[in-house]
Amino acid sequence: MTAPPRTTEESASSLRDYRTPETLPRPGGRLTKEDLDPLVKDAGEGNPAAIHSLLQMIEPVVVRYCRARMGGRDLSYLSADDVAQEVCLAVLKALPDYQDRGGSFLYLVHAIAANKVADAYRAVARDRSEPVPELPERPLVAGNEPESHALHLDLGARLGRLLASLPRVQQEILTLRIAVGFSATETAEALGISPGNVRVTQHRALTRLRGMIHDDEF
Repeated sequence: MTAPPRTTEESASSLRDYRTPETLPRPGGRLTKEDLDPLVKDAGEGNPAAIHSLLQMIEPVVVRYCRARMGGRDLSYLSADDVAQEVCLAVLKALPDYQDRGGSFLYLVHAIAANKVADAYRAVARDRSEPVPELPERPLVAGNEPESHALHLDLGARLGRLLASLPRVQQEILTLRIAVGFSATETAEALGISPGNVRVTQHRALTRLRGMIHDDEF
């Protein structure tokens, strides 16, 4: 269900409270299959403590992922934090029916998050309302003059365009490894590939980015 339009006060509050992905806490503890499975099993059986613990583990991951994929922008009335909340709710809703078929629970979390982010962009594409100016990623503070802030926004937009030119799997690996802070093993489990494949693909993605940056005189 699409979130209702937010008021000006809510949008302002969201901006004040916004923290860029790099300032968010990294996931506490490992999120590999062997560490998650017992907790997921208990949560799926309705154990309130397990559900709370699982949510505490995945929420920072989901927020970091959504903010990295959406660039900290408000897509019309839908922000990255709105999407992250929808992801967490969808994950909790899927818990009772989740069956371990040998994969990692992270695969489900990532699949839901990727779909919700894609849904957000599709919703904005269908939105015929008049676009509003993009909000800055963080409030202006001392030492962050308008000129400097504009340069940072332009840099972020250019980096976003470069990332968007990469194959989807390379984008996902860089997001999970760099923005979310996953290990190669955690990233592999989230994407359903091998850790070796993650490392090779990440190296190729970074090499390609360096080449594009050089060619673009970044």
